[in-house]
Amino acid sequence: MMNDPLGDMLTRIRNAHMRNKTSVSTPGSRLRQHVLDVLQSEGYIRGYTQTEMANGRSEFEIELKYYDGAPVIREIQRVSKPGRRVYASVKNLPRVANGLGISILSTPKGVMADHDARDNNVGGEILCRVF
Repeated sequence: MMNDPLGDMLTRIRNAHMRNKTSVSTPGSRLRQHVLDVLQSEGYIRGYTQTEMANGRSEFEIELKYYDGAPVIREIQRVSKPGRRVYASVKNLPRVANGLGISILSTPKGVMADHDARDNNVGGEILCRVF
């Protein structure tokens, strides 16, 4: 049994980058899909494909992105964990690396990057930081 599915996906991405893999697979869920949508729209991954398994479950194949042989994602870190949830209002949203990175938030208007949350004037749970 897995306690933190999103943390598992982030760890798989981190480990695949350390081994210079071009892609990594992870079990599918709606939260993971929304986080992958944000990572793709912000240019941190090339994309992902969803495949249905025989037992009715889905799986994501994530295509990782590299620039001059170095991974585009330098650091990806889980902020809000199952044992300690971290919430922030729109006024207190943290900036990652002076605006060079992003925080991914779960807001009432959906999962989005921190700059989109500021534009929509919403706060929420800080899921992870990407730089």
